[in-house]
Amino acid sequence: MAESTIGMLYGLGTLIVMFSGIPIAFALGTIAVLFMLVFMPAAATDTITQNVFEEMANITLLSIPLFILKGAAIGRSRAGADLYLAIHAWMHKIPGGLGIANVFACALFAAMAGSSPATCSAIGGAGIPEMRSRGYSPGFAAGIIAAGGTLGILLPPSITMILFAVAAEQSLGRLFLAGIGPGLLLVALFAGYAVFRFKVEYNSALDVWHSGGAKSAYLDEMKMTRADKTRMLPRVIPFVLLLIGVMAALYGGYATPSETAGLGGILALALIAGIYGVWRPAQLKPILNSTLKESTMLMFIIGMSLLYSYVMSYLHISQGAAEWIVAMHLSKWLLLAAILLFVVVLGFFLPPVSIILMTAPIILPPLKDAGFDLIWFGIVMTVVMEMGLIHPPVGLNIFVIKNVAPDIPLKDIVWGVMPFLGLMFLAVLLLCLFPGIATWLPDLVMGVAS
Repeated sequence: MAESTIGMLYGLGTLIVMFSGIPIAFALGTIAVLFMLVFMPAAATDTITQNVFEEMANITLLSIPLFILKGAAIGRSRAGADLYLAIHAWMHKIPGGLGIANVFACALFAAMAGSSPATCSAIGGAGIPEMRSRGYSPGFAAGIIAAGGTLGILLPPSITMILFAVAAEQSLGRLFLAGIGPGLLLVALFAGYAVFRFKVEYNSALDVWHSGGAKSAYLDEMKMTRADKTRMLPRVIPFVLLLIGVMAALYGGYATPSETAGLGGILALALIAGIYGVWRPAQLKPILNSTLKESTMLMFIIGMSLLYSYVMSYLHISQGAAEWIVAMHLSKWLLLAAILLFVVVLGFFLPPVSIILMTAPIILPPLKDAGFDLIWFGIVMTVVMEMGLIHPPVGLNIFVIKNVAPDIPLKDIVWGVMPFLGLMFLAVLLLCLFPGIATWLPDLVMGVAS
C-alpha cells in the first residue's frame, strides 16, 4: 500500500478514535498498536514497551512531575488569593487597577505554578467576585482571568515548553528564557486593554448615574491605608522569592532543570507548611493525590504520543508529510501561516500537550529547512496554543472559569475572551515582525546559538 494512503488512513483513524470519546492517551496508543500489527513486522510489537521506555527515559521529562508538585502545592493553598489581594491593595488607585492587578496576579501565579487551569482557579476564585462587586461586567471579569490564565503555558516553568524542548531537541533553558519577553508583552497588552475597558465601563456607569439612574459600584472609591497594604506583603514575598530563587538556580548554572524542579517542589511544600500550616498528612494528601493523578495522566499521554510518533516515522508518514509540505514550494512566511492555522484548528479540539507531540515530527523539519529558529517558533506556537485554551469549542480555561463562577452565562464568558484573542493574534504578528522579542534574552544570557 502506498505511503500516502497509509498516512491518510493513519490520520483518519486517529480522528475517528479521538472523537469516539476515548481518552487521548488510549486513542493514540490504540491507533499506534493497530498499525504496528497491520503494517509493521510482527516482531515490532515485542518492542513496544522498550520503545516507550527509551523515549520516556529523557532526563528532561523528570522535571514534569516535580513542577506539577510545585504547582499543586501553591495552587491548593491561599497563595493565589493572597497574591491577588496584595497586588490589588497597591494598585487600586490606578484607573483600571483592579483589572491590572488580576493580570499581574495571573502572570506571577502562572510563573510559580506553571499551570493554566490552576492559575484560572486560584486567581479567579478571589478576583472574579471582587471585580464584579466593584462593578466590572461579568464577561469582562471572566475574560481577564481566562486570558491571564493562559500565561501558565508561556511563562517558565512551563510543562508545554518542556515537551516542545524534548520534541524539537532544543535547549530547555533557552526556551524558558525566550518565553519571558513574549509573556511580558502579553501582560502589557492585557493590562492595557483592562485600562481601556475600565474607562469605557466607568464612563458608561457615570452617564447612567448623572441621568438619574442607579449608582454603580464602579463609582465607589476604595480606601486602604498604608498599614493595610503592608500587612499583606509577608505572605506574598516568600513565594516571589521562591520564583526568583528557582529561576536563578536554573539560569545561573547551579542546577539542571530536573534539579530546579525538585528544589522548587520542596521549597513550595516548606512555604505552605510555614505560612499556611499545611503540613499534616491529611492536608498534604490532596496535594500529593493531585500531583500523582496529573503526572500519571500526562506521562501516559507522553508515552503513547511517542509511540504514535515512532509508528509515524517507521511507516514514513511524518517524513512523507514533511516532504509533501516542502513540495508545495510555499514561501517562508506562507508556510509558517499555514502551519499556525493548522495548529489553531487542532487547538479547537486538542490540548497543547497532544498538539506538540502529534505535530512535531511533521511540522518541525520543513520549518527548520525554511530557516526558522525553532526556539522562536516554539514561543509563537505556544502563544497560538494559548488561544486554543480560551477559544470554543473546547477552550479549557473557559470551562474552568464557568466552574469558578457558575452564575456567569457561558455566552458572556465566550464574548469576554474575544478581545483577548485579538490581542494574542497581535502578539503573534509582533513576534513575526520583531523576533528579538523572544530571542534577545536567551542570546544575552546564554550566547547566540550556533
